[in-house]
Amino acid sequence: MFKKGKNKLVAVLIIMLVVLSFSGCAKNSANAGSSNNEAKNVESAVDKIKKSGKLVLGTSADYPPYEFHKEINGKDEIVGFDIEIAKEIAKDLGVELEIKDMKFDGLLAALQAGKIDLVIAGMTPTEERKKSVDFSNIYYKAEQAVIVRAEDKDKYKTTDDLKGKKIGVQKGTTQEQIAKDEIQNAQLKSLGKVTDLVLELQNKKVDALVVEHPVATSYVSKNAGMVISDVKFKDQDKGSAVAIKKGSTDLVNAVNKTLERLNNEKLIDKFVIDANNMVE
Repeated sequence: MFKKGKNKLVAVLIIMLVVLSFSGCAKNSANAGSSNNEAKNVESAVDKIKKSGKLVLGTSADYPPYEFHKEINGKDEIVGFDIEIAKEIAKDLGVELEIKDMKFDGLLAALQAGKIDLVIAGMTPTEERKKSVDFSNIYYKAEQAVIVRAEDKDKYKTTDDLKGKKIGVQKGTTQEQIAKDEIQNAQLKSLGKVTDLVLELQNKKVDALVVEHPVATSYVSKNAGMVISDVKFKDQDKGSAVAIKKGSTDLVNAVNKTLERLNNEKLIDKFVIDANNMVE
């Protein structure tokens, strides 16, 4: 009698273990299925852009010929060769381009916050910036230049001549770092917009400005009282690249594909020439 009862107890225990085992497997299978579904539901950067139907560009439109404001047919528009590049990227993605104009030093924060999809603003891909965002291949290289008042052209010919002087630079740019590194004891005045820096130079609140050469050429052509000095820097030709949110490999690849096409077709050179011609 006792033996039969014992056998029944063993049988019940075995059944319970089998049921628990199947229950655990079913739960793990459900979890695995849930994880797979979640992975499938994660949209790539390119998918999100295509789904929204627009590519949101962040730029700082005070940097001719890269990007700047111009009145066209009575309407204020943002133009420049960076903008033309952005249009081509949007076209290749099959979406519309939306432009958000902001201060240069706020662009990467906006990118990281997801307020914009990419940054095209004559930005140099420094090692410091690479810690927080990804970059495309270099799409354009330009030398740095120093703008001075015409009356001071013979006064400032080398970086030594600028020692201890008040130097205007755009805040957060490569030019800001170059001025710090190559002009001894420079008194830097860093502002968000180049237009404000030009006013500072005209009003004799700074002695010189450090900007990229195409930008210098653009502003000097519009202001008879300013010239490009003979000052040369050692730190040259790092180039500009498109900044993209960290980890967006698919968008980086898509942007690089467009840039490769534009370079092969010599269109970037054309965009630069056209943009320079648009500067008043």
